[in-house]
Amino acid sequence: MTSPRPRLVLARARRRLLLVTAAAALALTTGCAGGTGTADDRGPTAGPQRGGTLRAAFAGGGAAETLDPHAANLFVDAARAKALYDKLADFGADLAPVPRLAARWKANRTLDTWTITLREAVFHDGRPVTADDVLYSYRRIADPKGTFRAKASLEPIDLAASRAPDATTVEFRLKRPYAEFPNVLAAFGTSIVPEGTTSFDRPVGSGPFRFASFTPGTSLAVTRNDAYWDGAPHLDRVEFVIASEESARTSALLAGQVQYAHELDPATARTHERGGRVRIVRLPGSALQGFVMKTDRPPFDDKRVRQAFFLIADRRELVDGALSGAGEIGNDLFGKGYKYYASGIPQRTQDLDRARALLKAAGQENLKVTLDTAPAATGFVEAAGIFKEQAAKAGVTVEVAVGDKDTYWKDILDGGTFASYRSGAMPIESHVSQRLLTGSTTNATHWRHDDFDALYREAQSTADEKRRTALYERMQRRLHDEGGFLVWGFSDWIVGTAPGLQGVDTEAPANTLDWARFDKIWLT
Repeated sequence: MTSPRPRLVLARARRRLLLVTAAAALALTTGCAGGTGTADDRGPTAGPQRGGTLRAAFAGGGAAETLDPHAANLFVDAARAKALYDKLADFGADLAPVPRLAARWKANRTLDTWTITLREAVFHDGRPVTADDVLYSYRRIADPKGTFRAKASLEPIDLAASRAPDATTVEFRLKRPYAEFPNVLAAFGTSIVPEGTTSFDRPVGSGPFRFASFTPGTSLAVTRNDAYWDGAPHLDRVEFVIASEESARTSALLAGQVQYAHELDPATARTHERGGRVRIVRLPGSALQGFVMKTDRPPFDDKRVRQAFFLIADRRELVDGALSGAGEIGNDLFGKGYKYYASGIPQRTQDLDRARALLKAAGQENLKVTLDTAPAATGFVEAAGIFKEQAAKAGVTVEVAVGDKDTYWKDILDGGTFASYRSGAMPIESHVSQRLLTGSTTNATHWRHDDFDALYREAQSTADEKRRTALYERMQRRLHDEGGFLVWGFSDWIVGTAPGLQGVDTEAPANTLDWARFDKIWLT
């Protein structure tokens, strides 16, 4: 399977003042500026150098953080899981699955049995990675009593009937034919853990780094795994430090306290990309930006209200104002530029007259709604303020409620009616399975329709790609007309690095294989 690389459309960005605060607080975690592994100004070298400590700053999830890879939700969770664990596959920059612990896979003629051959790999305690570990991990994720994010992705597998013919072979029996089953192997949150694992206080994985220490909400330290199947990392040690404020991550990078700062604001990038003190890496098409409307509760249980909100949005104003132009406009659908994206659907534009007419027909002429948001992601609070002003022009009163950034994603999954939203890169098929099916565990819009579920299952059972593409278009046309995702844009993902940090991939969208790939980078 192949898919086009997400497209990059850069608009002119407006300058904004950078707020540089909280560096001193972060220094308590990272140590003195210029500590072990701090990049110098010698510039790129002829090849990778071994040694040193990388300090990488991410937004975090507070004191409730865990190293259980199946409970991952945040980008820092994914980056830490990548350091400690492996999946059977991961997504390449083009969103096609790339073999990892799975050396290869093969389907039977009817697409309802897939045989996975494992590569030779060992866990950090020396035990080999076996088919029993794979089945244990998948059965743990799919346990009906659990709420792991990847449960919906694994739903097509009949795990009771799946088996391990030998230590290096997994035979997955499926409930129905599934043409794109390798996407499941690469799904977010499907790391392989040793059979019987129930505690993650001192996690054992098969990843490129070994566990050293962890303080939830503060830091994780890992050290090089010299026995890693894909080659030992260049770095001796990586420290993931938590700095939830973007200004703190920027300040720490400028001060030399960290060498990698994840998720910088567009204005920050524009301010510093030519200064020489840091390098700015822009990862194109990495994140959907939008709002979610709960389709099962007033006022958004009336599709006319949802349609009105689609028409209220001035997408260009939102991209320019909330993202400083660093991205492209959306059309209320996920995956712009990805395989199966319905690019033939006309771009929706603002139409306040039509929006008012729809609200009147729905009996909601003087509608008041609360828009939940938080500084949990770039542009969230700014976009909420911009949309509030846009909605007022259609006679809608939007009250912006700024919540706790550490609990925001959990809070909006089932709470409220209208909220700021973001999603990282994944195949459109995975987005549907995780966010839009009746049983999806991260179904923030509460979109639950049996006939839509049936269309998805039909697409997955269809071997003919042309017919499968047509089915995906049918699903997207319905979502575009009456879904709960108001997708106003797609943002570049922005990472800042020290000048002496080498090997950082410049093409991989967030959440793909080569994003946050700390086993392949080095310090000069």
